Amino acid sequence: MAAKRDFYEILEVAKTASAEEIKKAYRKKAIQFHPDKNPGDKEAEENFKEAAEAYEVLSDANKRARYDQFGHAGVGGAASSGGFGGGMSMDDIFSQFGDIFGGHFGGFGGFGGFGGGQRGRRVNRGSDLRVKVKLNLKEILNGVEKKIKVKKYVSCTHCSGNGSENGTSLSTCATCNGSGVVTRVANTILGQMQTSSTCPTCNGEGKSITRKCVHCNGEGILREEEVIPIRIPAGVAEGMQLSMSGKGNAARRGGVNGDLLIVIEEEEDPNLIRDENDVIYNLFLSFPMAALGGTVEVPTIDGVAKVKIEPGTQPGKVLRLRNKGLPSVNSYGKGDELVNVNVYVPENLNEKERKWMEDMKQSENFVPSASARKSVFNKFKKMFD
Repeated sequence: MAAKRDFYEILEVAKTASAEEIKKAYRKKAIQFHPDKNPGDKEAEENFKEAAEAYEVLSDANKRARYDQFGHAGVGGAASSGGFGGGMSMDDIFSQFGDIFGGHFGGFGGFGGFGGGQRGRRVNRGSDLRVKVKLNLKEILNGVEKKIKVKKYVSCTHCSGNGSENGTSLSTCATCNGSGVVTRVANTILGQMQTSSTCPTCNGEGKSITRKCVHCNGEGILREEEVIPIRIPAGVAEGMQLSMSGKGNAARRGGVNGDLLIVIEEEEDPNLIRDENDVIYNLFLSFPMAALGGTVEVPTIDGVAKVKIEPGTQPGKVLRLRNKGLPSVNSYGKGDELVNVNVYVPENLNEKERKWMEDMKQSENFVPSASARKSVFNKFKKMFD
């Protein structure tokens, strides 16, 4: 699958563009690539859907903030196969954004059934679902595919989601003649004034059910359990929210499905502490190992690594293991693993160990020099500067 283009690039706006500038840019692109202006042009149709997907994200302040921070992964680009534009029909796009063009789309009437009164119809939208997914550091390091089981509203298969018996017991609403809106003309001191409102008989759907589906009682949806595969990209962090377009609750009697929002939770690692893209390990050395040096093994996210300890290693020294940390979402490179050296002082000694320590205490090598004391003092002082 080809990589998705940048949403700002699609609409040809700067990343600092205002909401009004984004709206105008989308209107321009939608008119340019509308299928009725480009009959039979599949590329124009894809560009039309691509612009709708870009606008769907950039026109929403929360989604735009996630996109600016995490790219396509933050709004479902890596968690779903195809985004908003690719997963919705033309009806869906017009029902969501048709209002920004006024009564007619760019002044072009009809437009293959999407113009005029058709866009007055009310299109239901299902509610979003929110789930939490726990990941360990290894899963965050490599990315992971999980299958989650959710209880959600799905379209009734017996009536094809329209709520009528066998899916055919529908008739055009007599009140609005299928337009979904009613128009009233009132006489005022300024002359006649025309107002439009949602049809009260069909609630803006344009259709009336003559016989309800016995399986869903005319609602068009049923509550069922569904297993949804999700792909979580590498480098996600606690609290990040991904979205899968159209994987939320189905809408009553047809319409647009809601989204599935995936909130990331991190499992606490028994050995490592995460610090953005770096991880920290607290290494405890025995006094002889710190003094004499040697080789030790330290845990990493996906295994162990051997670390060389130089003779005379001091407490507080930090050893850096390059590229042993976590990747950033939508970027190159990895963090590091920082090994924080501590020297363990035993609390209890046997007679032999005590005698050994008494002998060492008399040696000048075990008394810090003036330069060593100054070095420790300077390190301590920097902590409070």
